[in-house]
Amino acid sequence: MFGVIALALLAGCDKKDDAISTAEQADKKASMTAPGLAETRTIAGEAFIYGLPVVMNYAVMNEFVIDKNSGQYKAPFNTIHNEARVFTYKDTAVVTPNSDTPYSMLWQDLRAEPMVISVPAVPKDRYFSVQLVDGNTYNYGYIGSRATGVEAGHYLVVGPDWNGAKPADIEQVFRSTTPFGLTIFRTQLFDADDMPNVVKVQAGYKAQPLSSFLNQPAPPAAPAIDFLPATTAGIKKNFYAYLDAALDFVPVTPEDQEIRAKLSSIGIGPGKTFDFKDLSDEHKAAVLLAMKEGDKKVDDYLESGMKDVNG
Repeated sequence: MFGVIALALLAGCDKKDDAISTAEQADKKASMTAPGLAETRTIAGEAFIYGLPVVMNYAVMNEFVIDKNSGQYKAPFNTIHNEARVFTYKDTAVVTPNSDTPYSMLWQDLRAEPMVISVPAVPKDRYFSVQLVDGNTYNYGYIGSRATGVEAGHYLVVGPDWNGAKPADIEQVFRSTTPFGLTIFRTQLFDADDMPNVVKVQAGYKAQPLSSFLNQPAPPAAPAIDFLPATTAGIKKNFYAYLDAALDFVPVTPEDQEIRAKLSSIGIGPGKTFDFKDLSDEHKAAVLLAMKEGDKKVDDYLESGMKDVNG
């Protein structure tokens, strides 16, 4: 069933191709040079392992801030959502959440301008952290007890293309490799009766555009985006379609330049050599087999390849 669904999805054509004659399509495909079947299968396997966290992150973004009917929706972009509770089995968008650190979530859109994250002074005996995660799922910074201390402070989060100077009253600047990124606030809960104290700390968390922080006019808003709908549950059936969509918002970094070039060679991602749907059925089948193999490699690694570090 998996292969049938995925092959049907990947073989689909856009409506705009209806206007192209069969002969024109044949000429178009004949002029393309795709890697051989073995190389395609190898690249597709690498693409699955590289792209799995990127796609999962994209799906979580859809569920948290885009699809208000997802059952996991938190708040719009650039708005903090505080949870005065511990997560349960019903919180399925992210696996294995903590049970002793109520969460506050913020998904940042850094396209128009940077964001300023402000934290309150927190008692020394209460752990708190602010984890900055970009669309590559790189942890590009931390604020909190262990990283920056327990004093109140303002921190600037900028996108990959921002080139301004650090404003006064900003403690530190954090740069995301992508324009969209998740910020996760964790506040320690000592026991059930302690929740009102957690809520007080959460009330001190603040996120605002840099222009608001500086009391300056805001720049033009970033254009609206028609995101491809995605859920964490649907990834295995639609993986490469989701990867294509997610990579639109993940600029190439020096670390992933090589794998991104390989993806482009089989029609995946921005700057691709040609559309994935123009691959032959044999190439598509090779890609689907590689995805299943990559999925097994990930499962095998999680089963036996990880190492305990400090327990």
